[in-house]
Amino acid sequence: MTTLTIVIVSWNARADLERCLENLLSTAPRTEHEIVVVDNGSTDGAPEMVASRFPAVRLIRAEGNVGFAAGNNLAIRETSSELVLLLNPDTIVQPNAIDRLVGRLRALPRAAAVGPVLLDETGNPERSFGPMPSPAGELWQKTAGWLWRQSLPGVKRWVRRETGRERRVRWVSGAAMLLRRADLERAGLLDERYFLYWEDVDLCLALAAQKREVWFTPAATIVHTRGRSAAQSGGASRRAYRDAQIAFYGKRQPKWLPWLKAYLRITGQWPADQPGAAEPDDRVQ
Repeated sequence: MTTLTIVIVSWNARADLERCLENLLSTAPRTEHEIVVVDNGSTDGAPEMVASRFPAVRLIRAEGNVGFAAGNNLAIRETSSELVLLLNPDTIVQPNAIDRLVGRLRALPRAAAVGPVLLDETGNPERSFGPMPSPAGELWQKTAGWLWRQSLPGVKRWVRRETGRERRVRWVSGAAMLLRRADLERAGLLDERYFLYWEDVDLCLALAAQKREVWFTPAATIVHTRGRSAAQSGGASRRAYRDAQIAFYGKRQPKWLPWLKAYLRITGQWPADQPGAAEPDDRVQ
């Protein structure tokens, strides 16, 4: 049995995916592994590029754009490794990062998942982990993000301090998340009601419900260039975010759902008025 499966779900992100695979193969982890790319119906030649340029990479062609959660689940169900690394195509894995993640996960016997430091393209760390989401927590995350973009020295020092220490957290980003397969399967894999966004937070909470832990570690760093394929989809991406946010609150934070609905309607961001959208009570059981 292979020790590690690296799963990359891609949709119309050929350039990022090609760079990601080149990087993975040039700085291959020592951990025994396989790389699986799930293509979600790309029309930019990405699957053909993978097949021709990277014959050692296993390619799974989904039946259209099934979303991030369902795409990852396709690969997870068709593999049998001890560990699974969810990895975005718009990432650049730093040397030894994957081996270090594996080492930290194995050193934490109660941990089901561990996430690395994510750096932006300028080398600055992102706050790619956090507490249980709530309206107040989301406001704080957005405010902190805005202050970070203003390049305030005090905020930069705070983020570097926060991302410089290993600790247990409620969730880590699905852009790079290493998991034990046994825990992942007990949690029911990723919830496919989330087409894009929020599925990583939901998964971490499902792992916690199994009395397992989620950790963030600065022992490994991965560059995250952020959402090229999402940026291409424009308004569809924004609506997917709101649909997933509503689904998450309906499932995990129902007491806050009326407040979220009111906020989105007041600000004109409620997606139910758009074709194909649904009320959260219809989406979340």
